[in-house]
Order: sequence, then structure tokens, then C-alpha cells
Amino acid sequence: MGRRRWRDGAGTLVVEGRAGSGSVRVPLEIAGSYRARAKGLLGRHSVDGAMLLAPASSVHTFRMRMPVDVACLDRRLTVIAVRAMRPGRFGLPRTRSRHVLEAEAGAMSEWGVRVGAQITVEEA
Repeated sequence: MGRRRWRDGAGTLVVEGRAGSGSVRVPLEIAGSYRARAKGLLGRHSVDGAMLLAPASSVHTFRMRMPVDVACLDRRLTVIAVRAMRPGRFGLPRTRSRHVLEAEAGAMSEWGVRVGAQITVEEA
């Protein structure tokens, strides 16, 4: 799979369900530029859906106003790690992580985002 360059903008996150359970579609903000990745969810009180930081291997939650779920994705957009982070924390980089997905705490388990899940991104 070639190296993918993401552009800042909107899209849809599609989480493939387990056998026979269908998929979940979630509004997505894409942060592909350095500036958009650096800002991320800082200073927000909520997020409608999720934010994809690409490329990224880790995140921090300093200056965040809400706890978040963080999922690390490999180059094929397979989830390799998921964790909840409170404000004021630093997440260690994951060696295989190429992208990071962020959402409000608790949202990812509702969507079925877990280790091994396959994610698809549809750009607007």
C-alpha cells in the first residue's frame, strides 16, 4: 500500500462491524497538515464524531478540556491500540502507528473501535 497524504477537511469514519453486524458511520474531521494536527481537539468542550490525525504516532492531552478516547492505526487503518486519556496526559508513541483517531471518551467502544478493527475513511 502506498504512502497516503491526507488533506485537512471533513469526511466519514466507517468502522467495519463483526461478522454480520454491519458497519458504523461517524462524522470525521481530518487533520493532515502540521498546523491542524498540532491544534487537534485542544480547547474544545466536545467533538461531533471523531478526528483523524495523519500522520501521527502519539498524542498529548495538555490544554484539553475533556477526556478522550485515542486509537492508534497502522498504515492499513487497522486499530493497533485503544486507550482513554484524561486531560494533562502524554501518550507514548507506538512504533507501528501511522495515524491517530480521537473522539470523546466512551464513543469508540460504542462504535466498535477495538484492537484489530478495520477502519475506512471516506473523504468529503
